[in-house]
Amino acid sequence: MPMYNASCWLDECLQAILHQDFTGTMELSVFDDASTDDSRNVVERWRERLEATGISVVVSGHNSAQPRGVGYAKNKAISQSCGQYLCFQDADDVMLPQRVRLQYEASTLHPNSLIGCKVQRVPEGSTERYTRWINTITQDQLFTQVYTSHGPTVVMPTWLCSRNWYLKVGPFDEGGKGVPEDLLFFYQSLRQGGGVARVDQCLLVYRYHEKATTHSVTEETIWKLRVDFLQERVLSQWESFTIWNAGKQGRKLYRSLSPTNQKKVKAFCDVDDNKIKKGFYTYEESKQRPKPKIPVLHYKDASTPFIICVKLDMTGGVLEENLNSLQLKEGKDYYHFN
Repeated sequence: MPMYNASCWLDECLQAILHQDFTGTMELSVFDDASTDDSRNVVERWRERLEATGISVVVSGHNSAQPRGVGYAKNKAISQSCGQYLCFQDADDVMLPQRVRLQYEASTLHPNSLIGCKVQRVPEGSTERYTRWINTITQDQLFTQVYTSHGPTVVMPTWLCSRNWYLKVGPFDEGGKGVPEDLLFFYQSLRQGGGVARVDQCLLVYRYHEKATTHSVTEETIWKLRVDFLQERVLSQWESFTIWNAGKQGRKLYRSLSPTNQKKVKAFCDVDDNKIKKGFYTYEESKQRPKPKIPVLHYKDASTPFIICVKLDMTGGVLEENLNSLQLKEGKDYYHFN
């Protein structure tokens, strides 16, 4: 558990660790990343109760002027611990009593995998689309939807994996503020051939609040990582493809691609008659002469495979219906990018 100014959440968080129904040995390893509140004291107050139930407690930290970031704190917490399995817990979240047991069982079945779970978002209604996505994507989509703006298909605060897998994939990037260390680790895990699995039960109360570290990462940073991963894993395998969305997001994706992959874009497709009537998109910023012109087609006239740049779950089911009408298979005929 990395910790930074978390004292207002810690009682609830530690209480929940105390109430785990896992019967194996457990250790709580906390690294305090220069908190300026009384987080350290709160953990020390819980030490006796935790140790009385057989949970050993290791706490360290630093008190420099500035925190060194979540990646650094996670790496430190791991290196000072000694368990064979690592269960990641954010200090502002609350685990349900079965969390460690059920995820540990899943991890023994999927050794080189990141194991997640379903979550309950608090306060209710915050990040509604994101929460629904976390809890409802299918086992196949845990692999096919890794390019969307939502980030890792099993969310970091729910991760459990073996120490061996962490050592093979890690450590976490220690760039600090503004670095999506979870996404970088997640992509690295997939590159190494790692699995992704989710226990289909809600095992974590996942808190949303303004102070959360997540808010320091810009959309642009994430965008670039996603585009690069998409090019590496998918587009490198395709000879040509269609971008589904002739609007802003589709054009932005096109402009973000390498010249090699731009040449593979056969067309944009859309449902908007105005865009289709224009007939093509001209890449004005191009150094090429003549400037590339890419046809804009109705989606029914376009050819697979597609990269879909329409936001999921935002069209009242219309996008999903259109895709279903073409009888396409996700992960083969199309990938979602938004």
